[in-house]
Amino acid sequence: MKFLALSSSLLLVSVVNAFSTNDVVYKSIKSAMPLSMSTSSEVASPFQQGPRIVRDELPVVYVYDHCPFCVRVRLALGVKNIKHNIHFMGNDDIPTPTKLVGKKIAPIFGIPEDDLIMSESLDIIAKVEGDERFGETNSILPASDRKDLKAWQKSVQSLLRTLQRPRYVATGLLPEFQQIDARHAFIKNHQLPPYEKSEWKGDGTDENPGIEMETKLELYAEAMAKDPASLLEGLNAKLVELDDMVFSEHYCTEGGLSMDDIDLWSRLRSITIIRGVEWPDKLRNYMDNLSALGDVPLYDQMAL
Repeated sequence: MKFLALSSSLLLVSVVNAFSTNDVVYKSIKSAMPLSMSTSSEVASPFQQGPRIVRDELPVVYVYDHCPFCVRVRLALGVKNIKHNIHFMGNDDIPTPTKLVGKKIAPIFGIPEDDLIMSESLDIIAKVEGDERFGETNSILPASDRKDLKAWQKSVQSLLRTLQRPRYVATGLLPEFQQIDARHAFIKNHQLPPYEKSEWKGDGTDENPGIEMETKLELYAEAMAKDPASLLEGLNAKLVELDDMVFSEHYCTEGGLSMDDIDLWSRLRSITIIRGVEWPDKLRNYMDNLSALGDVPLYDQMAL
């Protein structure tokens, strides 16, 4: 079965189901309800958000919805309560980012009142954190450089690529994948395990021409059609491990909300696009709480 057909026709069923009740509500709405507190949460206070910041000319972010580096910036702006415009670029859109910063990259951040355009998520957040026009400066604590979180992220990299990447393009709902050219551009450039990036894309030589596009489409379709039960079992076990590493349902590192959270939550968000994931209570509350605080929706309602 060709992935073209999968993403263009069969998965219309998923789209219809997602919108069948007029209740396309993100998990962040549910998170407004009281949540049970874990042991560590009893001594952990939520982040105290400042007043709404609304500039005459709103900052703008150019992003892909699924991109964790883009989500970092969106989450930080939301945490700081800064009203901003979001421009979702098509995954195959090369002219827009190239015109702005000289190459295809995301996120891109603009401050119109300064005629400023910049890229690189951590640089963008540092810029906003150091500017009094955007509220209290340095309100997000610096990263702690926790080795355990980095090791955990590395340990699930292949697992998450296998589960997430086919679902990004298969939902038919993410803004960057609304057209087939955009979906194919993603598939062309993003390998599935066990392939390495160099093997998937090739280098243009006869010795390493890369994988044919038709084969890539078939591999994505096969990954999407495969029973995920064994992969889910492994992912659920890894989430239990992570639950023990997370300090509270408000922030992952003792001391308060930090860049650890900006990075970790932004990476975990895409797990909510996978149906059947079993979240430990504290970690699920953490996902919901930061979704509401940062005004960045989760994918639960479109999970496959």
